[in-house]
Amino acid sequence: METPQDDLGERLASLRQQHRDLDGAIASLEKTGTGDQLQLRRLKKQKLQLKDEISQLEDQLLPDIIA
Repeated sequence: METPQDDLGERLASLRQQHRDLDGAIASLEKTGTGDQLQLRRLKKQKLQLKDEISQLEDQLLPDIIA
């Protein structure tokens, strides 16, 4: 039986993959110069949103360490 932690871990892995895919797409568009600036901005914004969601999930999975 899957636990909520397992679900979060799977979601986190999926988001990380999407983030890597977007990173590759952005790099490719920048390298070839075929992408318009609006498209690049949208991809970068989407990548930042994924990064924020990844950070939130990581915070849920890793308990805060009190120093």
